[in-house]
Amino acid sequence: MIVLDEPYVSEPLIDWLEQSQHPVLGNAVGRALVEGGRRLNLVDEDEATRRIDEGERVCTNSENALAWIVDNTTNAPLARAIDLFKDKAAMRRALAGLDPDLFFRTCSIDELFKLDFGRLPVPFVLKPSVGFCSVGVYAIQGREDWERALADIQKNASSWHEMYPESVIGSGSFILEGYVDGTEYALDAYFDEQGRAHILNVLRHDFASAEDTSDRMYVTSAAIVRDNARTFVTWLDRVNALVGARNFPVHVEVRVDDGHVCPIEFNPLRFAGLGGTDVSYYAYGYRTYEAFLEGTQPDFGAAFSGKEDKVYTMSLLNPPAGVTGDERFDYDALRARFSHVLELRPFDVKRIGNYGFLFLETDAETADELRFLQGTDLWEFLR
Repeated sequence: MIVLDEPYVSEPLIDWLEQSQHPVLGNAVGRALVEGGRRLNLVDEDEATRRIDEGERVCTNSENALAWIVDNTTNAPLARAIDLFKDKAAMRRALAGLDPDLFFRTCSIDELFKLDFGRLPVPFVLKPSVGFCSVGVYAIQGREDWERALADIQKNASSWHEMYPESVIGSGSFILEGYVDGTEYALDAYFDEQGRAHILNVLRHDFASAEDTSDRMYVTSAAIVRDNARTFVTWLDRVNALVGARNFPVHVEVRVDDGHVCPIEFNPLRFAGLGGTDVSYYAYGYRTYEAFLEGTQPDFGAAFSGKEDKVYTMSLLNPPAGVTGDERFDYDALRARFSHVLELRPFDVKRIGNYGFLFLETDAETADELRFLQGTDLWEFLR
């Protein structure tokens, strides 16, 4: 079954739920969709609890849904996996043997402001122990970055908690961990009933600079998936030998340096957030949540046929510094900058913190479009 929650449910997901009549928790979000005319197969809380407790596969579209699952079900292995994957500090400790030399420490937000920067091993990454969409993530290369990060946390921490519940953004604990060189990837994957890993999509996370921590550019292609899937399946199997998750979807971000995979974070019971996982549907014609819930593996050969020279991009349109949220975003002007927009998905920036998702198809002849997307601060589209 699936549990839908705020802040956003994508149209491809709703369409599939109507078509498949897969069971959906009848919470406020599910009921609102039905009241709006969508034909969903809603089940009440008691029925949903029974299904989950009996081991039926479950996934969510949003980490906002995790609190209901943990609070209302008694599936202990599921709850343990949720808690472990969601807590970056706990997960780092569980997997310490895979990266024994990586610097790592935790502290409260009060302790954070008392740390002696001169005793910290730069470069490192500062981020919340629990978090979402790169909120509160800082790459620290020197003292200036450190002071800027602390000032930003002091200024914005309260607004993060207004935007996301505590189950998503945490209550004030931070981790510091060594900066990992290499190429960053995002994985949509799941563990089956035996705990074996299955890769559903691989996206390379590209950055404009060493200081960039945004979710502006994720790209996937036949070559990216095919060249990396086996490495990531092997690594995820090693991870799950320590975790023991079963029938469990996960969105994972990692860095790979000279063949070594190092985890950045795990996001439990979902795939790429805010409907970002739909990039596999736009690009290759299959749905990640359908593959997990129905226990199937995409036929990559068929999915990639005729698309060997294409690149597919999932871009979260983060606002530039200094915006008020009252500006009007010119989506038509942004769309006009690209030759093949698969979908431009507007968001309420005050509610979600971003202007939307942009999904693109490009090839070698339109690579300059990706360079523009990666480099623009989006000010030119604000009115």
